[in-house]
Amino acid sequence: MEKLKKTPLYDSYEKYGGKIIDFAGWALPVQFEGIIPEHEAVRTKAGLFDVSHMGEVDVIGEDAFKFVQNLITNDISILEDNQVLYSPMCYPDGGIVDDLIVYRFTKNHFFLVINAGNIEKDFEWMLKNKGSLNVDITNISSSVTQLAIQGPKAEEILQKLTDTNLSDIKFFFCKRDVLVAGAKCLVSRTGYTGEDGFEIYSDRESATGLWDKILQAGKEDGLKPIGLGARDTLRFEVNLPLYGNELSESITPLEAGLGFFVKLDKEYFIGKDVLVKQKEEGLNKKIIGFEMKDRAIPRHGYEVFVGNEKIGEVTTGYLSPSIKKNIGLALIDAKYSELGTTIFVKIRNKLNEAVVVSKKFYKKNYNK
Repeated sequence: MEKLKKTPLYDSYEKYGGKIIDFAGWALPVQFEGIIPEHEAVRTKAGLFDVSHMGEVDVIGEDAFKFVQNLITNDISILEDNQVLYSPMCYPDGGIVDDLIVYRFTKNHFFLVINAGNIEKDFEWMLKNKGSLNVDITNISSSVTQLAIQGPKAEEILQKLTDTNLSDIKFFFCKRDVLVAGAKCLVSRTGYTGEDGFEIYSDRESATGLWDKILQAGKEDGLKPIGLGARDTLRFEVNLPLYGNELSESITPLEAGLGFFVKLDKEYFIGKDVLVKQKEEGLNKKIIGFEMKDRAIPRHGYEVFVGNEKIGEVTTGYLSPSIKKNIGLALIDAKYSELGTTIFVKIRNKLNEAVVVSKKFYKKNYNK
């Protein structure tokens, strides 16, 4: 663990029973109490996540709007100040550089949140595509801490620590300069679990105090610290993609099922021409949801077959803690993507029967 990157909360993990693993070069807790109780806590009460490994980039200048608009597939012209949106960011061939959250502070100031394993790659890509635009692009990841509180009781718990009325922060909006337990924070309401909740950005010096005070404030409400394991099962059940699984440089946003976030009527964005053509000609491969008919549990990377033909691979698979079924997502040949199609997942050299189902495994409970 010595060579791994660490968040400001690394020394706090042991105090709460964290089991540390290597995640994209970071020393992070895969679990505290256990994946199942942590997952259930978020679905029924609340959970607190340390997501300080995520990257943050400031984009400031008179061409900030144009730069971000060219960079991503979604359309930031719909945003008002302090509004937030989700978007893929593509290569010219349509493959995904990363998926990110875009905060508009003003027309000349955007704040981008990117995935931990892609920080250096993303930042270089942004600089490469700056061109002659008048914009300053700054990687501020090393100075920012991010916590996330998620679950039905998230607002009630966090409200104990701030005088700001959190109910005024609507879904996919943010508020700056919020005092949380005495620390100045950016608070937003997006989420990566399918439950209501908040992201809390602060400086690194405030991280440990915020973590401890939030957990203390939620102790009687059942708030638990949550590791990467439950973070993955939670996001997977509500079909929220993970870079490296459902998203990659060899998968386009359309193939990943993210067409809603690809605005082909925009004047320009990197990769637009390829995605327009792909939309017109149809997809050769798609991310689908499936449910196992046999008892085996699918896992990332397992091969998918129809007859003797390999048609794709599992991107994510679990015994779902919420619906108690063995389910998964897979990238497969599009001609087998129709709901109800029988497919087979190769698990320990045996082909196990599964059926294509809706990717909406679990109903989202966002406060909109």
